[in-house]
Amino acid sequence: MSTHEEHASVRYLVDDVEAAVAFYTTHLGFSLEMSAGGAFADVRRGPLRLLLSGAASSGAKATPTDRAGSPGRNRIHLVVDDLEGEVARLGDAGLTFVSDLVSGPGGSQVLLADPAGNLVEIFQPAQRE
Repeated sequence: MSTHEEHASVRYLVDDVEAAVAFYTTHLGFSLEMSAGGAFADVRRGPLRLLLSGAASSGAKATPTDRAGSPGRNRIHLVVDDLEGEVARLGDAGLTFVSDLVSGPGGSQVLLADPAGNLVEIFQPAQRE
């Protein structure tokens, strides 16, 4: 099997590709690399390549019917330097969080959902001394 080490790819199945592209590019710093007429889009942020697949895409068609329902608990994980600032910025943009801000020994995080319900974790690592 060959590998493509320049980036890691994650596929999210979405109901509305254009809405998903707007969400990731407007609010989370992704750039649009490619769009295929509302069926599929490729957005990137650093080494993360997020494949947004609508119902007409081959990625969505390959999903077994019994698993094509609502998203699970998996999510992409985006690291920020100022979590409280990001929560304020995203809240001001009208985005809805699906969790409270929680903190633990590794850092603090909050979850939001994209327009299709896929989870995005915004995370600030704990300061190490």
